[in-house]
Amino acid sequence: MIYTEFAKFYDDLFDVTLYDRWAHFVEIQTKGIQKDRSELKILDLACGTGRLAIKLAQMGFQVTGADLSEDMLTIAEQRSRQAKVDVPFIQTDMRTMDGLDQYDLITCFDDSLNYLIDPDDLGATFEAVHDHLSVNGQFLFDMISPYQVTEVYPGYMYNYRSEDAAFMWTSYEGDFAPMSVEHELNFFQYNEQKDAYDAYNEIHRERAYDEMTIRKMLSAAGFMTTLTSTDFGDKPFIRDTKRWFFNTSTN
Repeated sequence: MIYTEFAKFYDDLFDVTLYDRWAHFVEIQTKGIQKDRSELKILDLACGTGRLAIKLAQMGFQVTGADLSEDMLTIAEQRSRQAKVDVPFIQTDMRTMDGLDQYDLITCFDDSLNYLIDPDDLGATFEAVHDHLSVNGQFLFDMISPYQVTEVYPGYMYNYRSEDAAFMWTSYEGDFAPMSVEHELNFFQYNEQKDAYDAYNEIHRERAYDEMTIRKMLSAAGFMTTLTSTDFGDKPFIRDTKRWFFNTSTN
C-alpha cells in the first residue's frame, strides 16, 4: 500500500505513545546482543513517517528506515533533520528489499505485514528479511490478529476534525481474502484559493494470518527460532487479542 493523502494526516491520527512502547520492545529484545548500541545496525522496515526510526537513533542505535511510500519518506526526512539525527531513509518494496544492506536487527511494526494480502507476498517478504540479516540476526515484528480483523474491525468508525481538515475512517468485513478487512478513508482538506474543501478517498485492505501459518512461513524462509507474545512483549501469547508480537532469529 502506497499511502498518499494518508501521509499528511498520519501523525495527527496516530497515538504517538505507541512508538515509545515499540522502542521499549526493541530495547528489551536486544539486551542479549553482544554489541554496543552504536554498532548495532537496525533497519526499520515500513518505517512510515520515521518516528520509531528516529526514536531508536536517539537511543543510540545505528538505524536506517525503509518504506514504499515516497510521501511518508519525505516527512520522515524532514523529521530527521528537525531532530538532528542521522537516519538514512530508503524507498523500497519490502517483498524484495532492493538497495538495502545487511542488518543485525530488522523491525516491522504497526501491522504493516497485514497489508500483504497474498500469502506469496508475505512469504517473499520473510525471505527478503532473512537474506538481509547478518549471522545471528533478529527480526521483530507485529501483526494484527484474526480476532482484531473479524471481531473488532467490522463496523469500526473514527472521525477527526481540525480547523482546516477532516477525516473519516470506516471499516468493513473484507470479501477479497480470508480474515480480511477493508478500510475506507475519506479526507477533506481546506483549499484557501477555492475557499472550499478538496475531497480525497483511499481504500486500504488488510488481512490476518493464523499463528501456525506465520510460523510455517518463517521456517520456510530460513528462520530457526520464533518467540511470540502480546501487549508489546509484556504478556504471554494469547490468540484472542488484538495484536501479536514476534521475535524470530536466523539461528
